[in-house]
Amino acid sequence: MDVGGTSVRAGVVDEHGSLMDTARVGTPSGEDALEDAIAGVVEDLRNRHDVSGVGLAVAGFVAKDRRTVMFAPHLSWRAAPVAERIEKRVGLPVTLEHDVNAAAVGEYRFGAARGAHVAALIALGTGIGAGLLLDGKIYRGAYGVAPELGHLTVVPGGRPCPCGKYGCWERYCSGTALAATAVELLARHPGRSTVLARETRGDPGSVTGRRVAGAARDGDPIAQRAMTELAKWLAEGLALVADVFDPELIVIGGGVSESAPLFLDEAREHYADKITGAGHRPLARIRAAHHGDDSAIVGAAALAADAAKAPGAEIGVTR
Repeated sequence: MDVGGTSVRAGVVDEHGSLMDTARVGTPSGEDALEDAIAGVVEDLRNRHDVSGVGLAVAGFVAKDRRTVMFAPHLSWRAAPVAERIEKRVGLPVTLEHDVNAAAVGEYRFGAARGAHVAALIALGTGIGAGLLLDGKIYRGAYGVAPELGHLTVVPGGRPCPCGKYGCWERYCSGTALAATAVELLARHPGRSTVLARETRGDPGSVTGRRVAGAARDGDPIAQRAMTELAKWLAEGLALVADVFDPELIVIGGGVSESAPLFLDEAREHYADKITGAGHRPLARIRAAHHGDDSAIVGAAALAADAAKAPGAEIGVTR
């Protein structure tokens, strides 16, 4: 299951990493309501399949024991023993994981990162999430929250971020950022008749990243310019990632990755110019996630299967 601020998405995954069935509900507010919703989705899928365990991929900080959600900015959990609570509700073993760590595992086991020794997954969605794999094992840092790359400052004093900082990478490179850039461009060209301008009719709140991507596919010049800006900022951040971690492979996942043909080639070109020592060092390969926005569901299932084989062990983790 992928538990995010907007929706709870679940899938039954087989041993080959294939999604056999899916279910989805909106994310309610409040801990009890959220946990009831999760349990309800589990029961819905169990009525149709023989389910042996539950993997929860959560958009938040997960304790190293993978039992507790310490903090989730878009969810109500705070130092909450989520795994234990869900186990009591559904009667199945529950494995908890940060959503992008789970996505990285999903792509390593069954997708674009197979065989990579050092791989980073950058998930572009409402914000930016990141996961780092070293020989297939998750790198967590000293306290379990690494790497929080979406909040690297790329523009000092730039756009405000919900984290409290200004100019974070995710404010310029995410679905939210894509919409914000398009709104800025529309404001600079108020008289320009474009697909995006006609669809939104002067209502900035109706501009979404998905709508901008759709307009870009239709040839809208404002939307295409916004995609170019996204590509540029993606490259800026990836150059920083490469300078720090020197990965051989970077996988771009999250909902925005569905629009990868609109920006990824351009991002690769900018990245090759921006990296320190450009022209004198190997470049990381940059790929779109094989499982797209379902990578976290696939990876969470794989981690739940690992836990079932070795109860109490922290499988696929390194410091």
